[in-house]
Amino acid sequence: MSSPSILHVDMDAFYASVEIRDDPSLAGLPVCVGGRSDRRGVISAASYEARKYGVRSAMPTAEAERLCPELVLVPPDFDRYTAASRRIMEIFQRYTPLVEPLSLDEAFLDVSGCERLHGDAEQIGRAIKNDILRETRLVASIGIAPSKFLAKLASDLDKPDGFRVIAKDEIRTVLDPLSVSKIFGVGPRTAKRLEALGVTTVGQLASLERDEVVRRFGASGAWIHDLAHGVDPRRVTPSRPEKSHGMERTFADDVEDRDELRLYLREFCEEVAFDLRHRGLRGRTVTLKARFWNFKTVTRSKTVDVPTNLGTRIYAVARELLERVPPGPLRLLGVSVSGLDDVRKPIQTSLFDEGDPFLEKSSRGGDHRAAELPGVDDERRERTQQAMDKLRDRFGKGTVIPASLLGRKPLRGADGTDGTLPGGRPDLPERPQASGE
Repeated sequence: MSSPSILHVDMDAFYASVEIRDDPSLAGLPVCVGGRSDRRGVISAASYEARKYGVRSAMPTAEAERLCPELVLVPPDFDRYTAASRRIMEIFQRYTPLVEPLSLDEAFLDVSGCERLHGDAEQIGRAIKNDILRETRLVASIGIAPSKFLAKLASDLDKPDGFRVIAKDEIRTVLDPLSVSKIFGVGPRTAKRLEALGVTTVGQLASLERDEVVRRFGASGAWIHDLAHGVDPRRVTPSRPEKSHGMERTFADDVEDRDELRLYLREFCEEVAFDLRHRGLRGRTVTLKARFWNFKTVTRSKTVDVPTNLGTRIYAVARELLERVPPGPLRLLGVSVSGLDDVRKPIQTSLFDEGDPFLEKSSRGGDHRAAELPGVDDERRERTQQAMDKLRDRFGKGTVIPASLLGRKPLRGADGTDGTLPGGRPDLPERPQASGE
């Protein structure tokens, strides 16, 4: 295993820290960023003062307020978070081109080969930490190790304001006493199965024969056994392909009316489509997610032959999927698009008329063609959409919208955000991805 050259930089309570930085009167208070409790809000980020009360991210705001009656709740402002994130990413680029953003507030860096310019990994890590504090007035925790897994583990060991280096000869000393749940890929189920074998620490997992772990846990067994030995062959990848993109929202009140749900779905599809176009992507698989009043969650998916980034096309499929969801009050609805390709990739169409995969069913019965297969009409539609996108970019969201959405107020997510769920392209941080932790 090589010398420590991988850095994991993780901003401390990022969203909350930005709010406290910009409003010093919040310093020392239990500050949380998130949605209001009367709208089924959830916590996106909690300051360390709030965490002392047991408050954490993804917790319902109502529960957080019960745990901490003095909680100071601040609505999210992703424009400011994104601006801070860009400043931080610019600092990283001064020291190495090998930067892999994981979200707005964390990234991996590979500094091997940068020693002659900036010193060894520890010197670079301390310089980055100091630059971030001086230029953004925010605090980062940094872990340095020979692999990505160990670097991420190291950054979490001494939070907040942490700085930890794991050298090759320290790996066993650091890993052995840790709970096996610290291994990436060991969830509650796997942890219970390991506990049944008498394995509760990383050291105990590492002491098992690799073949035995593979036999019991399959391919994931090989992965977790390697990580228990600190072995992680993953490289720092500056650009990672986006796998999916979507949007989901929790309603303030359960919604059962299907016409109302279709309107929400149309809004979601238009937003997801706009973001796909903004990123130069098209997708083939549309997935609908619905969560009922009793928290039962169902998903429905459909893959079509022709990739798209047009809202009408995505909505035609999503609406069909909604019809396959059992009736009942919904507390959450979402749609995502996966199977993504670059828009510059040519589309292969059929020589024969195989029907329209985007045929949309009208609410009154019968069919109407919301989107035909690629052709002259499709090219005209894309040109029209490009013109509409330019209007939106210049004059803002809501400048041009489908007639069915006129007069509707934008629905905010439970955490106070727009509910967008980007799927793995954090080098384009216009949309929130991190939890702000």
